[in-house]
Amino acid sequence: MKKIITVVFLILLSASVNCFSQSNPVINIFPSGTVLHGNIPYNNDTVHKHLLDIYLPANAKGKLPLVIFVHGGGWLTNDKYADMGYMKKTVAEIVGNGFALASIDYRFSTQAVFPAQMQDCNRAVSFLYDNADKYGLDKSRFAVMGFSAGGHLASLMGLAKNNNVNAFFMTGGSRQFNFKGVVDFYGPADLLLFPGSDDTKSPEAILIGAAPISRPDLSKAASPVTYVDKNDPPFLIIHGEKDELVSTKQYRLLSAWLTLASVPNELIIVKDAPHFGAMFDADEIRVEVINFLKTHLK
Repeated sequence: MKKIITVVFLILLSASVNCFSQSNPVINIFPSGTVLHGNIPYNNDTVHKHLLDIYLPANAKGKLPLVIFVHGGGWLTNDKYADMGYMKKTVAEIVGNGFALASIDYRFSTQAVFPAQMQDCNRAVSFLYDNADKYGLDKSRFAVMGFSAGGHLASLMGLAKNNNVNAFFMTGGSRQFNFKGVVDFYGPADLLLFPGSDDTKSPEAILIGAAPISRPDLSKAASPVTYVDKNDPPFLIIHGEKDELVSTKQYRLLSAWLTLASVPNELIIVKDAPHFGAMFDADEIRVEVINFLKTHLK
């Protein structure tokens, strides 16, 4: 009887794992044989937004460099599958070139104001660092990549890590991780540069809980440029020439601060491109992204 129960349990467990794989809406973007560890709770709780997915190359050997993927959506929408839909070739080539990829969810600004989003992102990275051996990751080779609001968070993660800002971390989990590089797709660099900085209903106001112009202290604390110093990791900044949501002044300011601090940074301005879309998945951009990751993670 015990043997029968065990067999039934294993069948149900197998079905559950297969169901997880099938319910992942982007798994078909990845190369055949990609190993998925889906919906992993990274904070030992039941918060729906405290989940991440790990994608591993097929037949991987040794410890893998890791790219941490942070989605956009104005800090108040989307999920860990977002942005992959129009970046299909880039996502596939990241894993196809031998990198692991982890895509993380974080609480929306409508659920919790900043710095909750940074706490979540850093907690997810802590989980990946602490469980690197379990998933075959090289904890000394982490990079972070983000899109729009995710680009903002990715930049903050890379720039503020060496400042050891206590408010950006939850209790528990390691703080020993570091980033070897940051890929910032059209992320805001300074909240006060938004034209609606006096609008209490703007996404950036909802993020910090006040109109940025009325709370410059909160705006400064939530702006990546605040944390630029000479010890920061290299940046690859990619922005649309005709971005209607995040001004080109944002990337110009971030690049200028990085350059003044002698932090290596590269700029790719995508001709005629809007805020996001398939234009950012073009061959020439994808080559630059993969080369950046290879240079700094391998």
